[in-house]
Amino acid sequence: MVFKTYHFKSISSTQDKAKEFASKGLENIAVISDVQTKARGRFKRKWHSSRGGLWMSILVKPGNMGKMQYLTFCAAIAAADSIKKLSKLNVKIKWPNDVHYNRKKLCGILTEGHFGKNDYAIIGIGINTNQTKFSNDIKNTAASIKSITHKNTDIKKLSQIITTNFFNLYNNYYCKNKFEEIMQKWKSNSDTIGKKVKVITTKKTFIGNVINIDEDCNLIIKYKNKKNKIVE
Repeated sequence: MVFKTYHFKSISSTQDKAKEFASKGLENIAVISDVQTKARGRFKRKWHSSRGGLWMSILVKPGNMGKMQYLTFCAAIAAADSIKKLSKLNVKIKWPNDVHYNRKKLCGILTEGHFGKNDYAIIGIGINTNQTKFSNDIKNTAASIKSITHKNTDIKKLSQIITTNFFNLYNNYYCKNKFEEIMQKWKSNSDTIGKKVKVITTKKTFIGNVINIDEDCNLIIKYKNKKNKIVE
């Protein structure tokens, strides 16, 4: 599948720009911006998008919109494998949508689905790449590839590798309903299974040991009372 890339110096949000393109009938594109002025993460949290990072959104129109959680997994796999290839860092995926190195966040992913006459999905990928400074609210939890390796990364090359990797997963696995294969690739990169975790949702906070991921990409957590809890 051929995809097209649109690059901007500064826009409010690559997610919003991808929505504009979707309204014009486009699909299978990547939107990239050097800077985002109004970026957002999960639960509408602010996402810091200064110059030096890779900020991109991928627009697709899958036939199966009921398994969008696997699009997030595809993006996480693509990002992790691409960072490993370019930087040689042994990064890991933290459920459900982050790529970490030694517990420091390098990458976040936001998948949004839009339903109606024109169904589509937008997968946002933000990677701290060449930044050397972070704002006070994230400086203790975030890292960049450069802050770890002390080397600059070619952002254009990184974006190309990620986009290619994503569309390979999307075409060869997601669109062919090979979700178990996606799950296995995700698990091979994950450091969440087998760990004690604290999961914060919009309603509750859960603490327990992760024993597996179910077929809907939810965590299965074991508590002291021996009961399992599936967390979306």
